[in-house]
Amino acid sequence: MDLNLPPKVTERAFARLAEIGAADQGKALRVAVEGGGCSGFQYDISLDDPAGDDLVLEGSGQKVVVDAVSLPFLANAVIDFTDELIGARFVIENPNATSSCGCGTSFSI
Repeated sequence: MDLNLPPKVTERAFARLAEIGAADQGKALRVAVEGGGCSGFQYDISLDDPAGDDLVLEGSGQKVVVDAVSLPFLANAVIDFTDELIGARFVIENPNATSSCGCGTSFSI
């Protein structure tokens, strides 16, 4: 597995950002990894302003940004949007995670 490959963003995720007008507000979807959560690390997903050292992933006129510290944890990951009975949310499919919790927002490596 190549740890240098950036995460990918699905068309569904970009479409959802367009629906909520993220770019119209000058915002991007920030995907960050922080210490904590029930499995050691947790995802922090929010609308935010892009920063100078962010990796910027663009599609459909929308942006997803990842900071330099979080990037190694998200190599080869897929950022998607799902609309299920439990709710609509952005989800991360992360091949680097060796385990994750039931809520899908916490993982370990």
